[in-house]
Amino acid sequence: MLTHHRLPVCLSLVSTDLPLWFTLETAATIYQKDQERFHLLLKEPAIQGLEPEPSIAGDTNPLKRDNHRLLWLEISPYRVNMTMQGKGNVGYRHLWEKGVYGISRYWIQSEPFNGHKSIQLRNYTRMLKLEGRPFPERLELEYELWSEKLHLGHYVLTLQIHHQGFPQDD
Repeated sequence: MLTHHRLPVCLSLVSTDLPLWFTLETAATIYQKDQERFHLLLKEPAIQGLEPEPSIAGDTNPLKRDNHRLLWLEISPYRVNMTMQGKGNVGYRHLWEKGVYGISRYWIQSEPFNGHKSIQLRNYTRMLKLEGRPFPERLELEYELWSEKLHLGHYVLTLQIHHQGFPQDD
């Protein structure tokens, strides 16, 4: 049976060679798929300046104004997939596996009826470390992003899952 828990998390992405630093603290739902595989689902806030404002003046329906998107992580000690989907003009999917060139794909919708255009990049996972048993407590990924032969930076993604008051097996 699929088990799930709602827990506070902190997700951060830092570039070691570019002025990029993003931190998100929120609640997430974690689903245990088996002994070493977990799915984590959370809402990502809208990217300022990239998401359209509500088109109808005076629209008070909060569901229509909700620009949050779903961020879904599939986590194991060997591989991590991260997918962002939802409302808006930007989406992405990353596949990381230690010592392997994975794929980072971004979808950008320029006009409502023109469809989606995608950009595919490569990432090289230098380090993938998952800590915590029986439930993950910390994920750390170090990777490089590449477009053909052009290096687009070195990044560190960290996910901390806070288990205060959550039963742990010893």
